[in-house]
Amino acid sequence: MNPTIDWLLAGDPAIRWQALRALTDAPPSVVERERSRVAREGWGAALLSRQDADGRWAGGESPDRGLYSPKWISTTYTMLLLRDLGLPTDDACARKACTLLLERGLQRDGGINYGWRGQSETCITGMVLSILSYFEHDDDLLDTLADHLLAREMDDGGWNCQRPRGATHSSVHTTISVLEGLRDYELHRARKARQLRAVREAQRRGRDFLLVHRLFRSHRTGAVIKPVFTRLSFPPRWHYDILRALDHFQAVDAPRDPRLAEAVDLLRDKRRPDGRWTLENRYRGKTWFKLERIHAASRWNTLRALRVLKWWEG
Repeated sequence: MNPTIDWLLAGDPAIRWQALRALTDAPPSVVERERSRVAREGWGAALLSRQDADGRWAGGESPDRGLYSPKWISTTYTMLLLRDLGLPTDDACARKACTLLLERGLQRDGGINYGWRGQSETCITGMVLSILSYFEHDDDLLDTLADHLLAREMDDGGWNCQRPRGATHSSVHTTISVLEGLRDYELHRARKARQLRAVREAQRRGRDFLLVHRLFRSHRTGAVIKPVFTRLSFPPRWHYDILRALDHFQAVDAPRDPRLAEAVDLLRDKRRPDGRWTLENRYRGKTWFKLERIHAASRWNTLRALRVLKWWEG
């Protein structure tokens, strides 16, 4: 066995089941058995144990508290992390939270926002659509959320939550959240959604927006947009970086476009001599607990980097 894979398999159940699926020849029954442990052991169980009786995390007397803030212990961000851990999609605790996120977040314009009424927020809508779809929340209002995101696509193929305030160019942050939401929606609603062709075309255009930027460069000057985009973070929260983007491209088995090559080479160069990748960045905010130490070897980044390289190398 590869020593790096051995190291991954010695980690949390959330790491083990994904490493078994992506990097080994383990049979599906073994993968699913390991995945079922996410709800009972380790990080997944620790997060579920912190859920309030009403289905929220970090809730309180106010009915809206804990839905999107405080970051990063709110219901939205805890559910995003549970999605990334691979919590089984039929988990009752997660589905209880899905009902709250939809009922208390749906706005008159067909998107999602929390804490006030009226106008939705595109990033939040993308994230919540991903959560609801991943956990197989069965409600036709998911079609409404998808329609809303389709209508908010910008001329350059991406999305920007600042569009109502005058933004004319898409944001990589908003675009990756919407892409993840539409992809999970496509997988969950494949037999029911009326607009699947439009959803697939929008994803293609959104990925092309990222490709035009080679994932991290200005399409006008070629300069790095922001250095933080090249640093490997986990959890990403609402933030964008090259590994989050590359992991999306591999998840959908996108064509190996040459415009990805520079980002892939950068990812390769970050590999340590021991075959591992480090946690290069962490976003400030309150957390339930730290998953990994900053600047130390990261199982999350190593797992994702290895499955990206496996996809890229065919």
